[in-house]
Amino acid sequence: MKARLRRRVVDPLLSQVRQGLSPAGLAWSLAVGLGLGTFPVLGTTTLLCLGAGLAFRLNHPALQTANYLAYPLQLALLVPEVRLGEWLLGSPRMPLSLGSLVASARAEPLKALAGLGPLLGHACLGWLILAPLGVILVGLLLLPLFRVLARLRGPSPGA
Repeated sequence: MKARLRRRVVDPLLSQVRQGLSPAGLAWSLAVGLGLGTFPVLGTTTLLCLGAGLAFRLNHPALQTANYLAYPLQLALLVPEVRLGEWLLGSPRMPLSLGSLVASARAEPLKALAGLGPLLGHACLGWLILAPLGVILVGLLLLPLFRVLARLRGPSPGA
């Protein structure tokens, strides 16, 4: 698994540095991709990364790599983001167990669907608080790492 991760993720990202992408460009592209990859509305993160890449001139392969790697984190952060949004707004806690959501959807599908709006709203609010902090932290942690790796790896053989 470790060799596969290195071959499919680490080596292609390092080759970006060898081909001229700055360590800062790579670090911030990965950090933004990770932050946007945790956006709580499933199915929207690829477009968000595309927009951020165009707007901020970030590296698209690095953005999308981080976005796809963030998927488990996106799922893991859904409940904490909802709870943070509820707490910030002083809203009552919504039941979030899978059983209660399925039972609600079976009993009253339209009411359950309408209940997703506030749930996603709370999650988005929580994400708006957590994501910028995460992006800054990840970017600041990755920047020195990629600077060191760029110096150790040197230029690509064809350069």
